[in-house]
Formats: sequence, C-alpha cells, structure tokens
Amino acid sequence: MAQSENITFEMEDNFQKQTNRNRTYIYSPNGIQLLNIPIKHSKSTHQKTKDVLIENEFDWQKQHFKSLEAAYRSSPFFEFFEDDILPIFEKKHTYLMDLNMEVLDTVTKCLRMKLQFGKTSEYFHEVQNVSDFRYLANGKKDQNSFEKYPQVFDDKHGFINNLSILDLLFNEGKFAMDYLKTQKII
Repeated sequence: MAQSENITFEMEDNFQKQTNRNRTYIYSPNGIQLLNIPIKHSKSTHQKTKDVLIENEFDWQKQHFKSLEAAYRSSPFFEFFEDDILPIFEKKHTYLMDLNMEVLDTVTKCLRMKLQFGKTSEYFHEVQNVSDFRYLANGKKDQNSFEKYPQVFDDKHGFINNLSILDLLFNEGKFAMDYLKTQKII
C-alpha cells in the first residue's frame, strides 16, 4: 500500500477461516503471538467478509491491548502511538470489516500515509490490468521476506518476519514509511 497510488479493497469475497482478515501476529516476550479477533460463524456455508460479525461476548479487546503492552511497552515508539491506537480497543464494533477499516485509518494516520482507496461492489475471480494482492489475506500463502529492522526481543529470538504493522510502527516510528517504500512484494 505504501508503494501504490491507489488501492481497491475487496468487499465482496467469501470469508475464509484462518486468514489475515481477523488475525495478526506480534512479537511477544515468548516469540510470535497470534492476536485473533473472534467472529460469529454463519450457519450458511458462504458468508461475505463484509457481513462477518464480531463476537463480543468476552473482552478480547482488553486482552489484545494487554498483549500489545507486554510486547511493545519497552519499544522506542509505543508510548508515542499509544493514544492513537487505544480507541480501537475501547470501541465495540459489530462488523469485522468496520473494525478493519478503522484500523486502516488509524495506521495510515500514524504512518502519515496518504492512501487513496476504493471498495469493490462485485466479486471477480480474476482482475485485469491491476496488480492483484488478494492472496495476501491468506497468510499461509504469503512468502514475502522483508529486510531486518530492530525488534524488542530480537536478542532472544532473532528477527521475526511478516508481523503486524504495529511491530514496525512501534520499533521504527517515523522511519516506518521509509522502510515500507523499499520492501519488495512477490
């Protein structure tokens, strides 16, 4: 996204379990840690991602924020961005896509990234004349390897690739955008 003039977000695809649509990974004191947003599963076999409801029966947001604090409180820029990201963990969202779009808005502001984007109104299995990065939603298919940057626990576990954007933001701060502009996506 940092290297694109504009982006189109897929809104009409079917939700797939165990993808980056409702999960991310952070670098905890014990190594890699999954943060998973619980969802209400539909009784039908196919549900559009834009229609997926968040399961708010337990306070997953409080748990996620505590995990972020444990992982990044000692990082160089956590305190600088803490007040920007905290509202995400205080507001109850109904739809996963609404939460994801708010997270995108917050992260682009923190990065000072100007992002022009649109949303699909119809699903196409294949798209023409544009780069299609929808496969990145499935983290298992993402084979990208990025340049190392300092991470809080890299002295214990080494560099961990392809984590949440928050890992880069908390560790690199204002230099995160420069880093993103130089990375190659396969």
